[in-house]
Amino acid sequence: MTTTPLPPVDRRGRALCRDRDGRPAAPVRIAHLGLGNFFRAHQAWYTDRAQDADQWGIAAFTGRFPGITPELAEQECLYTVLVRGPDADRPEVVSSLTQVASSADLAAWRAVFALPGLAVVTLTVTEAGYRRDASGRLDLHDPEVAGDVTALRGDPLAAPTVTAPGKLVAGFAVRRAAGLGPLTVVPCDNVPGNGDMARRVVLDLAAAVDAGLAAWVETHVGFVTTMVDRITPRATPTDCADLLDGSGIDDPACVVTEPYSEWVLSGDFLAGHPDWASAGARFVDDLEPWEQRKLWLLNGSHSLMAYAAPLRGATTVADAIADPVITAWVEQWWEDAARHLPLPAHDIDVYRAALLERYRNPRIRHLLAQIAADGSQKLPIRVVPVLRAELAAGRVAHGAARALAAWTLHLRGHGAPVSDPGAASLVDTVAAQPLDGAVTTVLAALGIPDSAVHAAVLQAAEDLLSGG
Repeated sequence: MTTTPLPPVDRRGRALCRDRDGRPAAPVRIAHLGLGNFFRAHQAWYTDRAQDADQWGIAAFTGRFPGITPELAEQECLYTVLVRGPDADRPEVVSSLTQVASSADLAAWRAVFALPGLAVVTLTVTEAGYRRDASGRLDLHDPEVAGDVTALRGDPLAAPTVTAPGKLVAGFAVRRAAGLGPLTVVPCDNVPGNGDMARRVVLDLAAAVDAGLAAWVETHVGFVTTMVDRITPRATPTDCADLLDGSGIDDPACVVTEPYSEWVLSGDFLAGHPDWASAGARFVDDLEPWEQRKLWLLNGSHSLMAYAAPLRGATTVADAIADPVITAWVEQWWEDAARHLPLPAHDIDVYRAALLERYRNPRIRHLLAQIAADGSQKLPIRVVPVLRAELAAGRVAHGAARALAAWTLHLRGHGAPVSDPGAASLVDTVAAQPLDGAVTTVLAALGIPDSAVHAAVLQAAEDLLSGG
């Protein structure tokens, strides 16, 4: 894809024109929840590069934390994506954001849903943000979910809401009351079948509030399933300094990402969407092969490295993959997973080679501690399915066993600090047990009470503790 040269910007990153072509801000037709780095390097970037970008402005709202909203607002919602290749940087201005606000600004959130032209709602709220229980439904016992339900029952058009499902239902209530047309929800989190998953939790919450509102959502809101892929580490002061030195752009809201990007979508849009295909997105009938390829090969190997590589002194993905022992672990995991991917072997080999190239990019500082967060949400969808598939074939997946062993050690205080509310009860338990008992506890929590797997995980954990 060819890129347009950046316009010059002043001290605080303000472009001399509204965007790279001098266009005015586009009208808001997309609402986004989860204003983080990945969204800005991915969905907002695709929208900015779509051929019809002038028709699709985004009103973006933060997730649980304030984030970089003040900096973006001061820069008229403009920011720079710094694409860091192995040998050179490529800065690109993104101008698809028309409005930015905190998700705590519920008046602004509701006002966007009252816009007749709103057509798409995108989400990047992480796996944990959907507030699911063990069955995959909305966790109505979650205190914040229960609080949203109570508040929305009292006043659906003005109630304070704090969860992502609650905010969506609040927006839909406004839209129904205004007699406005349909829209489509596009979740962009690494969850299998994320469209169906989002639909399920939203309908669960809407039904708990008002059966009539749930019926309205059924007929007026579409849900599209997606697979997203672009490694986007947190930007550092060094990244911003390099951007300034290399291009003259002083942007405290810059985003750092890799050259590679992929977006695959499946489902019906009820009110249209940007021409994302013109920016490289792919629309397919069956997303599952793409979804599994990415979740197992990329995300699964990320989780393996996040828990195992710090035991050998690595702090980033590039550090980890430079260690031939860790590379061998990753390759073994890929062999386990590849046997169960419904894709041609050649395509899988090409993807694996591309992953190694991406991981070795020394200019992408992807911290293993960042990847390690929320393992209790990630491992059941990144690693456990392969383990189960191998068991069904009469084999123990030793690459998967190593990943679970490394996570067990992580929960016991080895490697990156634990940042995982979903594993809070596990942490105290496994720390108080001998290693053998800790493995039993972890496998029971994951629903894998298999003696052969237990033996493999325990052996892998002992090997990791001994250095290899």
